[in-house]
Amino acid sequence: MQINRLFEIVYLLLNKGCITAGELAKQFEVSPRTIYRDVELLSSAGIPIYMTKGKGGGISLLPDFVLNKAVLTEKEKADILSALCAMDAVSLGKTDTAVKKLSSLFGNDASDWVEVDFSGWANAEEESLVFTMLKGAILEKLVVKFLYHSGESSMERQVEPLKLCFKGQGWYLYGYCRIRNDYRFFKLRRIKNLTVLTDVFKRQKPHKIFDGGKVFQDDFITIILKLSKEMAYRVYDEFSNYELLPDGSFKATLTMPRGEWVYHYLATFGEHCEVLEPVDIRLQIKEKLQKTLLQYL
Repeated sequence: MQINRLFEIVYLLLNKGCITAGELAKQFEVSPRTIYRDVELLSSAGIPIYMTKGKGGGISLLPDFVLNKAVLTEKEKADILSALCAMDAVSLGKTDTAVKKLSSLFGNDASDWVEVDFSGWANAEEESLVFTMLKGAILEKLVVKFLYHSGESSMERQVEPLKLCFKGQGWYLYGYCRIRNDYRFFKLRRIKNLTVLTDVFKRQKPHKIFDGGKVFQDDFITIILKLSKEMAYRVYDEFSNYELLPDGSFKATLTMPRGEWVYHYLATFGEHCEVLEPVDIRLQIKEKLQKTLLQYL
């Protein structure tokens, strides 16, 4: 606890310039005597902190001071800032407050060697708003209601939101659907009219969803594909389980959540993809292609 307080004192002084011992004591709910001891500890650690008496006096740092190697090495600072940047990328929102605070504290920006943005090219603001609302609902364990557009229909859902997941090329909500009485994935881009209700749920979120064992096997389907050699670049990009066939084509296996997006994904391969297994998916793909062909007669 004392280490955290010392760190926070330095940050406050960097931002406010001068603070009285009484103000710091009230901030951290300790006595002024404790603050004086903290100042002595910081000074002995090499932090250029000093106190002035009289009107306008208080505790200050020397001008232009930054937290340097007195506490962290350059590599440690870079690692911390890079990790925070990665978390900001995942948040979809502009929540880089922690990065700015620590960059100020360290005296430089050691995190600009990489930039990641998980938001899409289109409707990024709408997706960010949905993401933020769902994040709040998950943390507060509040039921959400929304209109969900699947490939088959549009239906209003009431869901106990458990996790936000990024998989493949998009964000998903994983939760317990009270309409279907089962666990489901919902693609954020297909969630409309999102409302956070006041109903609190008690269901606990799973520790892992996308691990090797899969928490809920029924939500996933394993598909075996034959992909032509023209799709080699996508095989290397998107598959970890594949074999090269004598004719240059590939036999690839993937596991993904059930849903209409399975067919949309497979359609992106066009004529270069054949579904080998399971048979029901193969037959459904054939049926969809036949219906599509009727549009061109």
